[in-house]
Parts: sequence; C-alpha cells; structure tokens
Amino acid sequence: MSAQVKGPASYFPSIEKKYGRPVAEWKDLIRSSPLTRHMELVTWLKTEHGLGHGHANALVAHTLAEGTAPRA
Repeated sequence: MSAQVKGPASYFPSIEKKYGRPVAEWKDLIRSSPLTRHMELVTWLKTEHGLGHGHANALVAHTLAEGTAPRA
C-alpha cells in the first residue's frame, strides 16, 4: 500500500491533465524565469501560461523547496 501524496505534489496529476505538460516542464520554466520571488512566479504562470492560482502556487512552492531556485 503506497502513502497518499500530500502538499503541493498532490496537485501534479491534475496539472498535467489540465494543461497537457509534464510537471518537469513546468519546473524547468520556473527555473529558467528571470523572476525570483514566489508570488512573482505564481502571477507569471497565471498570466503568461493560463494556470489557476492553486496550480501555479503548488508548482512554484514545490520547485523552490527543491533548492533549485530560479537564477537571479
């Protein structure tokens, strides 16, 4: 029996289904962005890529928590 995924990663299956891109691609976009602050990145994903707030927030939170923050 596998543990239930919690936190930001719990959004990943619905993000992939709704937006048609693997999570790895979204993370690469976040890392390559010139933006560095959490809410700047969330707003960017929402306005430039059409993500909903919860999905954008989950992707940014998970990516930044990995310690691979976007370059400044």
